[in-house]
Amino acid sequence: MPHWTNNPAIPSPCYVLEEAKLIANLKLMQDVQNATGVDIILALKGFSMWSCFDLVSNYLQGGTASALWEAKLAKRIGKQVHAFSPAFKAAEMPEIVQEVDHISFNSVAQFLLHKDVCAQANVSMGLRVNPEHQEADTPLYDPCAPGSRLGITAAQLKGQDLRDVEGFHIHALCECDSYATERMLNAIETQFSSYFPKLKWLNLGGGHLMTKHGYNIEHLVRVLNNFKAKYPHLHVILEPGSAVAWQTGPLIAEIVDIVENNGPIAILDISVTAHMPDVLEMPYRPSIKDAQEADELAFTYRLGGNSCLAGDVLPEYSFAEPLEVGQRIVFEDMMHYTMVKTSFFNGVQHPAIGILRQDGKFDLIREFTYEDFLGRLS
Repeated sequence: MPHWTNNPAIPSPCYVLEEAKLIANLKLMQDVQNATGVDIILALKGFSMWSCFDLVSNYLQGGTASALWEAKLAKRIGKQVHAFSPAFKAAEMPEIVQEVDHISFNSVAQFLLHKDVCAQANVSMGLRVNPEHQEADTPLYDPCAPGSRLGITAAQLKGQDLRDVEGFHIHALCECDSYATERMLNAIETQFSSYFPKLKWLNLGGGHLMTKHGYNIEHLVRVLNNFKAKYPHLHVILEPGSAVAWQTGPLIAEIVDIVENNGPIAILDISVTAHMPDVLEMPYRPSIKDAQEADELAFTYRLGGNSCLAGDVLPEYSFAEPLEVGQRIVFEDMMHYTMVKTSFFNGVQHPAIGILRQDGKFDLIREFTYEDFLGRLS
């Protein structure tokens, strides 16, 4: 029987969310909430597929946004909305405070600039603090790297008037395990616990990859419960992005041509730079169904995007059989931090978006047209 990815109802290219896998992730997070009393909310910067927000709302407690438009979108989840941005523009604040319940500022100057409009709207205000504790492996994703523009250090916080500050926001992780969470909490306590008695909430940010196979959920629950036992008055929030959509569906592409230059190169109907930009920016090597590292299987190819950017190319992969024009390539785990970063660069066809339902039915949610491309330009 052919794999569902060869279903003729699924166009190419297409991002396909597997509903059953998303529900499994959400149920696991609900279990963590029930065991600890923390709130888990969806970070839209990692997963903004709003056609699934009704489902997300059944399990999580809201969303977190990085800008006005994301805040408006997070409101669709129907629960609490948090917001953080490196800098909020004064002209946008009257609209932002109508969308959010909590807002975290990246500097004391931003807090002082915007606190009156937030107070008038009864929005709970916080500060993003930087524990200068590094856990992220990739420099591009390390908010606590030396010289980071994100968060207020302990030294910068000393002597500041923190009246009206009700919470601290800390983000120091990136696809990390529970032991990194424990170390981060220890660093936070060491540097900022003297402020805790006057706070109402503590947002521990994202990077808690609790849905990854092998993640120690029991340890996470123990760590969170131990922390909450010390500070029972603090409302603790986690806002993972990757973990919600982790391993919940692929990007399906098709081979359009095969060219030769120091080995075969399969040209796809997607663009790496436009549709999988982290592959080039981090960089990282995506997993491909039925493929291995170069030369591990009989036939090795490079895979090229269908744009005019010379570097729009993936590294080498090997396959058991020769690739053919018209054959589909399935890039695994493309739901988080991929769809949210796509562009219409070079006019390459933007992948459609669909959902594989639990009963095996495929629903095509969105196809993109020339009018969508035109609307990005002027």
